[in-house]
Amino acid sequence: MKRRELLRMLSLAAPLLTVGGRLFAAPVGSPRFLLVFLRGGYDCANVLVPYSSDFYYQARPTIAVAKPTGKDADGAVALDADWALTPALRDTLAPMYARREALFIPFAGTEDLSRSHFETQDSIELGQPVEGAHNLRSGFLARLAETLSGQAAKPIAFTDSLPVCFRGATDIPNVSLKAVGKPAFDARQAGILADMYSGSRLQAAVANGLELRQEIAQTFAAEMQEANRGAIAPKGFELEARRLARLMRGEFRIGFVDIGGWDTHVNEGGAQGALASNIESLGRGLQALSQELGDEWKNTVVVVLSEFGRTFHENGNKGTDHGHGSVHWILGGSVAGGRIAGAQLKIAPGTLFQDRDFPVLNEYRAVLAGLFTRMWALSPDQIQTIFPSASSLDLQIV
Repeated sequence: MKRRELLRMLSLAAPLLTVGGRLFAAPVGSPRFLLVFLRGGYDCANVLVPYSSDFYYQARPTIAVAKPTGKDADGAVALDADWALTPALRDTLAPMYARREALFIPFAGTEDLSRSHFETQDSIELGQPVEGAHNLRSGFLARLAETLSGQAAKPIAFTDSLPVCFRGATDIPNVSLKAVGKPAFDARQAGILADMYSGSRLQAAVANGLELRQEIAQTFAAEMQEANRGAIAPKGFELEARRLARLMRGEFRIGFVDIGGWDTHVNEGGAQGALASNIESLGRGLQALSQELGDEWKNTVVVVLSEFGRTFHENGNKGTDHGHGSVHWILGGSVAGGRIAGAQLKIAPGTLFQDRDFPVLNEYRAVLAGLFTRMWALSPDQIQTIFPSASSLDLQIV
């Protein structure tokens, strides 16, 4: 980021963060909650790898992550007898898991079956029952902040515009962390290639090929941008995580950030590739966040989720399509981690949802209701305000 852009962002954020030139401080030891939303539907099966299932390797002949061996750098990192972590998180999330500061909840998600990015993202952020009428002006994090109220529950969104989950009766500040993206195609490289074939019999073919490549790149970029809904890229999150942590360490106690780039229909990769690169950046960002929070990491809970998982079988383009069940990550200094939590089943052809996806056995509203109850000692009536008609699933996360 250029210096003038950084100064501009800081000047825009300053009115939100200070009064009389001093950063507010919430009561010491009060809980913090940060929701990290991966927009685009990340492929959880190549992150939390079900390596004990032979069916996983049959379903993903070109993109599966290799079983853990302890010798292969591209092999997964074993967490227990059934699950392993992608090697892209070997240096970041794996040590947190070993310190019991991280846990994973497979077969998690929403009952929404639209498989639409927009509909499912909105459904999750609203936090209301899938069936029946919805109040589109009331998000569950806004209801949480209103239920808690006071300085110890001050919310903030690290987004371009206010996300659906923070829609409500009160004004909630938002500060964008998104950097300027690179163009879909490098015009300089196209010019060099065109000059190389100028005057040859291949000139027209090369020109047509470059034009077609540019059109395809723009089409895929537009589709990805729609799925991302303007969210910051994983690399951007890695770069901005420490700044986000400083704000959360000071005044704010309920935060939201969304990260795009997870709609991997084509050339997803396995231990290496597009998904692994994004996951590695995400892991480094989360590691930086925990480090910057310092002693306050023990009072912080971070939840990482996505609108849905992806198909268990890879597709014909060496990618994965929109699915259903996913894996949620829970991180924090006082999290009862080092385990795979929630209801589970053995992965086999007959246990997939609609013969294609992870089923949802741990509904996200129930998981968060149980977590919020423990974090803030909320009553059943307060939980019903935040998540109407939801049950509460106590996984003893904290």
